[in-house]
Amino acid sequence: MNELTWVEISKNALQNNIRQFHNIITPPTLLCACVKANAYGHGLLESANILLGAGAGWLSVNALYEARCLRAAGITAPLYILGYVHDDDLAEVVDLDCRLIVYNNETINKIGAITDRTQKTARVHIKLETGTHRQGISPHDLIDFARRAAQFQNIVIEGLATHFADIEDTTDHSFAEMQLARFKKSAAALDDAGIHVPIKHCANSAATILFPTTHFSMVRVGIACYGMWPSNETYVSYVKERKNNFTLIPGLTWKTRIAQVKDVPAGEYIGYGRTYRTSHTTKLAVLPVGYYDGYDRGVSCGHVLIHGKRAAIRGRICMNILMVEITDIPEARVGDEVVLIGRSHEESITAEQFARWAGTINYEVTTRINDRIPRIVVP
Repeated sequence: MNELTWVEISKNALQNNIRQFHNIITPPTLLCACVKANAYGHGLLESANILLGAGAGWLSVNALYEARCLRAAGITAPLYILGYVHDDDLAEVVDLDCRLIVYNNETINKIGAITDRTQKTARVHIKLETGTHRQGISPHDLIDFARRAAQFQNIVIEGLATHFADIEDTTDHSFAEMQLARFKKSAAALDDAGIHVPIKHCANSAATILFPTTHFSMVRVGIACYGMWPSNETYVSYVKERKNNFTLIPGLTWKTRIAQVKDVPAGEYIGYGRTYRTSHTTKLAVLPVGYYDGYDRGVSCGHVLIHGKRAAIRGRICMNILMVEITDIPEARVGDEVVLIGRSHEESITAEQFARWAGTINYEVTTRINDRIPRIVVP
């Protein structure tokens, strides 16, 4: 392989994670695997094929371009678009037979006109606002909105959905329980109004792991598909309450190579802004990866792994380059493999550890890895 930086995706790890979810959901509940944001940085097509092969029934994406890419690759599984689609693109959504989340009258009217003209069926999922205050229609307006959609002969109201605001970031789940109660009440109101919605769903990764009462007709599993816990709080809640052996395996390893090895005398500065000065004769490795590639510029106290040993970052992260000290790794040579995130021998750098260095969360760490970087499927 002659790539300067690349991401390896473990097929076995992703398959394991899907199996773990099949062990805790009860048929006929559907498993929808989220592959938005380049599959959380793991590669859209690569991950989609693995997840479907492991037993995921649906895939969810954020944007039309992601759905278009999946369909062009021959993926026929149900695709659920979570994000906003412009009116001018709604005809393509119908053509691609994608499920669409809806919450605007304007969107319903446009889809209705398209389906009346083409006589094609559009399957929509109404997004209910229960406490996140992002997308969604209020419970007060739900019945009128659903009736408006139902007026169109070729619009099928297939789903009712909501999203939890605070189920990951706390061990106090009272707010999530309130949202769940609102969702149940609204779903019952639809039934009472004679509007039958077959697929009700609200569970993200944390809810799916922690609360079986949120599973309904379908669960939407995101970050945990890729072997990462949604948060420390989710893990603590799981350990406290659960006794089954639910084990997630991280599926991503990010690698690069040593581009240059050099000796730097004591008292010299390294990198832009002269933020680091050597206190001793230092052996330095220059790596061809930087913040353009997704290696956060805010990381200054981090490490990489070379030959199973930690090499500390020296100086600022550049756009396409970073420097690490290899004084204590004398065997390091130009061309040697470097692990940025993942395992090398007995050492590992997790996305969670990287997130602490960067002052962010594991979601951002992997999704920001530039999608131009090759994703390579490994066992």
